[in-house]
Amino acid sequence: MSAPLLVLDLDGTLLDTAPDLLGALNAVLAEDGLPPASRETLALRFGHGARALIVEAYRREGRTGWEDRIDRLVERFLLHYAGRYAAETRPFPGAVEAMDRLAAAGVRFAVCTNKRKGMADPLLEAMGLRHRFDAVLGGDSLPVRKPDPAHLLATISAAGADPAAAVMVGDSDADVLAAKAAGVPVVGVTFGYSPDPMDLLGPDAAIDHFDDLDRALAAVSPAFARALAAAQRAATASS
Repeated sequence: MSAPLLVLDLDGTLLDTAPDLLGALNAVLAEDGLPPASRETLALRFGHGARALIVEAYRREGRTGWEDRIDRLVERFLLHYAGRYAAETRPFPGAVEAMDRLAAAGVRFAVCTNKRKGMADPLLEAMGLRHRFDAVLGGDSLPVRKPDPAHLLATISAAGADPAAAVMVGDSDADVLAAKAAGVPVVGVTFGYSPDPMDLLGPDAAIDHFDDLDRALAAVSPAFARALAAAQRAATASS
């Protein structure tokens, strides 16, 4: 029987990357003589990539003419981000502890992110987490990416797991849509970067904190329910 596989989205799910994304954006704005943007005004754009952040920031400033420079602005953003991608980024509260609990129950892990793999891998290394994942597929790993279910299914395959024993955890419509199309249960996190309330996206379960993840996984997946119950029985027997 295949071990349960937890597939995690990265930005807005496992890691709070918004501070470093905002720092890179504000460096670009400063080069154009514009005031810095705030996390509050751009909170709903952090999960949509560099281009969306830049477009929203410049739109809010009411500037014109930047549209012709958008590709160059994205290049500048990526250059700044590469120099600070792990400066303020941290795992969301309870994420590492949840992984510890689940690993003790025999659960394995993978990452399916629309972030470029060349940024996802070093970011996970910087957080001391890369070794925990059997596979990491980025938005440039395949010809398609989330919400295309092929991205998620390829991640599960790369981890050597069975989709029937996998669960996706994410914060966006792309995560929910990819999982549903792949026939994989999905747990949504309410603390991420989605512009839409998680309950409107229709995940199989939703959590407000990683402390609630075990319960949600057991509710949506028989494979996780069995693994967590077995771990609980073993812990009780040894106490």
